Order: sequence, then structure tokens, then C-alpha cells
Amino acid sequence: MLSTTIYKICSSAEWQAACADGYFKGAAIDLQDGYIHFSTASQVKETARLHFAGQKNLVLVGVDVKNLGINLKWEASRGGDLFPHLFAALDVTAAKSVTTLEVGEDGLHIFPELEE
Repeated sequence: MLSTTIYKICSSAEWQAACADGYFKGAAIDLQDGYIHFSTASQVKETARLHFAGQKNLVLVGVDVKNLGINLKWEASRGGDLFPHLFAALDVTAAKSVTTLEVGEDGLHIFPELEE
């Protein structure tokens, strides 16, 4: 069964700009690839470690997949895992949680309890 909650890591500034606009169109890598990269609860810590190590001023945005419709595709990526990709802008009202990601002394981000 695929996850019902997916997660996006982005900078606080990117999310604040999206909230002002009403839509998150993606970070630079998303715009380059043509879709917004998301991760499941079981994937997001590794995503943070690989792509955001030690970065501060990040937020973790949790989104219920049922709010995304047909523009959400599950595609094979890292290690053959299926990753959620959104081929549309994200309406910020679809976010069910937004959490600041603090960086621990070990340089890794500290995550809240995550929903699958």
C-alpha cells in the first residue's frame, strides 16, 4: 500500500513565499525536473541526509495524498523505491502540517513523529 501522507523539505523562505502566493511551485530542483519531489515517511530522513545535510531554516511539509489528485505520480527512483512526484503546483491549503526542521549536534535533522 502506498503512503497516505507525503513530505516535502524546503526552505522556510520558499514556504513563506508559497503561502503568500497560495501555491508552492517547487524549489530549484523541482522546477528543473518539471515536478515537485516528495518523500514518504520512510524515505524522508534519507532525503534530508543526502540533499539537505546540515542545512538550517528548513521546513517539513506534510500533505495528504488524497488532496493531490491525478497530478501525483509514483515513480521509481533511489534504490528502485517508488517516490511521489507532483506534476502541478501545490495548493498550500493542502498542507496538513508544517514543521521546522532543527539540526542536531550530529548535523542530522531532527524529525517529528511521521505519519505513513
